[in-house]
Amino acid sequence: MERKSSAVNTRRRYDSSGRRERARQARDQIVGTAEDLFLSRGYAATTVAAIAAQSRVSVETIYKGFGGKPGLVRAIIDKGLAGTGPVPAEQRSDQIRDTEPDPRQILTAWGAFVADIAPATAPILLMARDAAAGDTELADLLKEISAARLERMTVNARALSDAGHLRLGITLAQAADTLWTYTSPELYELLVLCRGWSADHYGRFVAQAMIAALLPPIAPGQNAPADSLAHGARRTGPDQPDL
Repeated sequence: MERKSSAVNTRRRYDSSGRRERARQARDQIVGTAEDLFLSRGYAATTVAAIAAQSRVSVETIYKGFGGKPGLVRAIIDKGLAGTGPVPAEQRSDQIRDTEPDPRQILTAWGAFVADIAPATAPILLMARDAAAGDTELADLLKEISAARLERMTVNARALSDAGHLRLGITLAQAADTLWTYTSPELYELLVLCRGWSADHYGRFVAQAMIAALLPPIAPGQNAPADSLAHGARRTGPDQPDL
């Protein structure tokens, strides 16, 4: 009797994990399809019905899981913010912020994180920005996302300030605004989409710009981290300047 009960419990756990995995795959399929259609057709021209048809799910499933197109945009952004590594980018960012004593290494790493997540988040945010003029729900979502990014940058700025890393005269608000600006999708739009910079080059530029804006200059005889030196600004196109 005990053996039979154990086998049933094992099968139930297996079935439950299988259902969760299938649900995760279905959700990823919907999110990926929505992203492809939004970027290729535009937000207004993409219907929930079209997303459902290409994802091979019902319209009801999408409304139940995401609440409509704005919820799909949020899901795309959340997926992009996780980054490409096995550990979410936010966790990696927090770890280096809380354990690395050298602020130049911290900002260099943050520049790399920007290069990791911006290609997956900036295009959809820019698409949503252009569509938000005619969609108040989408406009509200973008304000919420921007406010959350500013809050996140304020936490990072406070950590730099509390550790005594900021240059004399830089306030917490100024540091937060600086980080918020250099992580904006608009900067990615200008340098990567308009000027053709590579994501890596863009990330190095962001790191070096944040270092220059926020930290004291390097004292004579003090070495900067290798990753933040000018060699990291290799040209990747004819119009890209040395930094």
